[in-house]
Amino acid sequence: MIRYHNRVSNRVENEKVYGSQYVDLAYKNGFGRFLTRNFFTKPWLSKIMGAYEDSSASVSRIAPFIAQYEIKMDDYEPQEFKSFNDFFIRKFRKEKRPFNPSPKAFCAGAEARYLAFENITANSRVKVKGIELSISELFGTTKEAHALAQEFDGGTVIIARLCPVDYHRFHFPCDGEVIKQYRVEGLLHSVNPVALSVCPDIFLVNERQVCILNNHSLGNVAMIEVGALGVGKIIQSYSKQNSFVGTKFEKGREKGYFLFGGSTVIWVLKKGAITLAQDLSANSSNSKDVLETWIPLGDTLGEFN
Repeated sequence: MIRYHNRVSNRVENEKVYGSQYVDLAYKNGFGRFLTRNFFTKPWLSKIMGAYEDSSASVSRIAPFIAQYEIKMDDYEPQEFKSFNDFFIRKFRKEKRPFNPSPKAFCAGAEARYLAFENITANSRVKVKGIELSISELFGTTKEAHALAQEFDGGTVIIARLCPVDYHRFHFPCDGEVIKQYRVEGLLHSVNPVALSVCPDIFLVNERQVCILNNHSLGNVAMIEVGALGVGKIIQSYSKQNSFVGTKFEKGREKGYFLFGGSTVIWVLKKGAITLAQDLSANSSNSKDVLETWIPLGDTLGEFN
């Protein structure tokens, strides 16, 4: 059972896990882990799954999915869905998820379950609440990526885990300009907590896309989208140009979206750049019962220092 704290209801709730039987099969026994290592995490399998989710044959799954997970469709723009992926990347009505307008607010760029960790060193791999983190490895294995990571030494890492039932578009958490964008090749493990308990380095080995944003007050901020099992593609929709570098954006603007599957967005900020929201900080650091905090899109993750 996966428990999390819901910021809106201010209650601890149990997550309804989509495909829990498959996650258990893939990670809870030796044979399943063998299949996961050699087959399930390979990009070709997720591409096949993605092709089905793009087809009209997948439409029949939409209505049962909405009913089972009690998705409030009134929150979303009305449209006729042509495939499950079409439904999966549905858009919120603009008035339903306003971003905090305060110039000091660093906002939730995804509607997700959040964890946040401070004082993470750039070069060391550390295990924090069962998750292995290394800023240097998050950025990739090249010398350039290693050098880029150094400016975030001792910084704050914020992890947003999106479930398959969630809104799967991601947005810029602050104003700024894109100064770098690149892809890190990797595997496609599930990002479910069950998978993380078996493979705590998932965020360091899965495929990911790294974007460096520059904000006038915060300096550079890294925004990293992490692929996962079943994610056919990570789409960057914020620029129609061949190069994303130099794109200026406002807080709340859509950056991109994930096609079918559970996924993760990670932000890395410089040491002392923000003060985390009280509930996010407390739930992430509780030594007795670490809980993810469910935070709606546009709500505050922290404030600029």
